[in-house]
Amino acid sequence: MSERTAVNQTSSAKSGKGLILIPVILIVIVLFSSIYVVHENEYIVIRQFGRITAINDNPGLGFKIPFVQTAESITKEILFYDIPESDVITRDKKSMVVDSFVLWKVTDPDKYIRTLNAVRGRADERIEASVYNAVKNTISSMTQDEVIASRGEALTTRITDEANSDIGQYGVEIMTAQIKTLSLPADNLEAVYARMISERENIAAGYEATGNSQAQKIRNETDKEVKLLIAEANKQAAILEAEGEEEYMRILQEAYNSEEKADFYEYIRGLDSLKESLSGSKRKTLILDKNSELVKILYGN
Repeated sequence: MSERTAVNQTSSAKSGKGLILIPVILIVIVLFSSIYVVHENEYIVIRQFGRITAINDNPGLGFKIPFVQTAESITKEILFYDIPESDVITRDKKSMVVDSFVLWKVTDPDKYIRTLNAVRGRADERIEASVYNAVKNTISSMTQDEVIASRGEALTTRITDEANSDIGQYGVEIMTAQIKTLSLPADNLEAVYARMISERENIAAGYEATGNSQAQKIRNETDKEVKLLIAEANKQAAILEAEGEEEYMRILQEAYNSEEKADFYEYIRGLDSLKESLSGSKRKTLILDKNSELVKILYGN
């Protein structure tokens, strides 16, 4: 009898402990079901029977009604999407191939859920369509040369702004819609390269013509200056020669300013003339006027 009583007491104790543990477990489950954690890089969306009741983006712990409300996480991080290559036409009817990528993030989780149901794939599709339209509209409003000249920040800013004007209704923002490569279709490359070469040759010819014109101008100015310098030098030489002749005549006048000196001068000049007349040949016949100075010299008249 005593053994049966002990067994019954043990069973009663185990049953009592089991009854105590059940409420504790239920309380723990309820407690954990009512707590959620908000991280720095996320939104927490609270739904009640599928309807959004709250959005929390304050880091820390939050509370919800257990079993009735659910917590859904939506990232705040900047996301990357690589857009497939596409062909676009410029204003001057030239085809170009554009390869671009997008950096985007969720800015309004309520719109993001209501319009796209927070599905990343659907968001990528909308972003791709918006960016493609922005690229097409932007490039179609420019000539090919203008597109090439504005590559970089200017073109990126225009495309990003236009894409954001459409995508904002989905609760997302495009941080940048940037073109990775902007090229020409393969069948157009040869023609474009030939045109570019021709344009560069025309530019080079223009530079060469300008250089030749400037060189000719410099040569003309230099020739003019040289002629002026030569003319001035000839003028100065003529002046000096005239002054020399004048000085020579003055010296002669001073040297032969008496009758004796003049006769001597005529005598010396006569000898020089005679010498010059008889030079160059062994035999010469000289016919002179009897009144010439040479006759006077030879005959002592």
